[in-house]
Amino acid sequence: MTEQRALTPAKGCRDTPVLKERGQREVFCGLTGIIWLHRKMQDAFFLVVGSRTCAHLLQSAAGVMIFAEPRFGTAILEEKDLAGMADAHEELDREVARLLSRRPDIRQLFLVGSCPSEVIKLDLARAAERLTQIHAPHVRVLNYSGSGIETTFTEGEDACLAAMVPALPETEARELMLVGALPDVVEDQALSLLADLGIAPVTVLPARRADGAPGVGANIVYALTQPFLGETAAALDRRGARRIEAPFPFGEEGTTLWLRAVAQEFGVDAETFDRVTQAPRARARKAVAAATETLNGKSIFFFPDSQLEIPLARFLTRECGMEAIEVGSPFIHKHLTGPDLDLLPEGPVLSEGQDVDLQLDRARAARPDLIVCGLGLANPLEAEGLTTKWAIELVFTPVHFYEQAGDLAALFARPLRRKSALKLEAAE
Repeated sequence: MTEQRALTPAKGCRDTPVLKERGQREVFCGLTGIIWLHRKMQDAFFLVVGSRTCAHLLQSAAGVMIFAEPRFGTAILEEKDLAGMADAHEELDREVARLLSRRPDIRQLFLVGSCPSEVIKLDLARAAERLTQIHAPHVRVLNYSGSGIETTFTEGEDACLAAMVPALPETEARELMLVGALPDVVEDQALSLLADLGIAPVTVLPARRADGAPGVGANIVYALTQPFLGETAAALDRRGARRIEAPFPFGEEGTTLWLRAVAQEFGVDAETFDRVTQAPRARARKAVAAATETLNGKSIFFFPDSQLEIPLARFLTRECGMEAIEVGSPFIHKHLTGPDLDLLPEGPVLSEGQDVDLQLDRARAARPDLIVCGLGLANPLEAEGLTTKWAIELVFTPVHFYEQAGDLAALFARPLRRKSALKLEAAE
């Protein structure tokens, strides 16, 4: 077997005390997940039951032209709905019927709860059951909450996939299931690597089309590709599936360890594993090295935003030579991110939740070379002379597996290079 770096540093961060904060937060709501989910599931439609604010958020986040025909929309709750002067269920049934008559290509319809629909206690679960009976078998109607009252934006995907699990068909086959919405090109790369390792069949949740939905049962093992899928993992566990524990596939090391865990589960020998992964590993290391020249020795501070923070901190410290000062995450699922925490070198503060004022104070005191945060904090911090990276870009950009490792590192190197260029320009 080829030479491997030690799998764990002298002491990782799994047992590091976590600073837990609850206060004012700076995050997008779970409706944002619709932007990548509607592109992934080609015969699904996401109908948000919410306000005009919800509609404006989706239009702005997606950049959809007014004449486009996206696979999402908003059933607007008007003042009479919020005041209880109209039967919201009757109106919803009517809007769904109109939508499905106009869009016969829809096979899955998601009723997505929002802050307004939850405040007035609109029972979308009951509505989904009723509408499924009306429109089955052509359309299955499911529901989940994208409300921003208690959730962060990546939890929208988690809630969506968790809602799909109870409806998945039962199977007794032994199969690998990949769980998490990836760009098609990245998913294809992962499936190609697994096929070259001789691992088959492999299913994907979410599937690109409704008729490709994976089966689930006691012989299914699944590998998460995203660290924010805690509810989805719990739902799959309840259906009898078993999770493969591994670091998440960010960077050369994370991808190799993720693939190795899957390969060991399916009895792939070391020689085959090395033969399949040697070339893409070398390409990934070379691509990351180009950005490491900028990142090595620099410090980084993560505000809680996407729940990608722990595996990204592992990647940046171990593969790019950065120093993590604080790694904040909206929620820390140690049962999911434990392998990444084992690899993350001891030293950074781990924080869960957010009191944004207190965290801003810590960031200003630390003066890190780079701060990863949401859009609402980035511009004010830049005005104070700090360098920032938008956390949401890490979700919308293909960053998983070997071929994207260099792009992932470059996302962090780019703002530092920009700052250096501006300094040189100012000096001239």
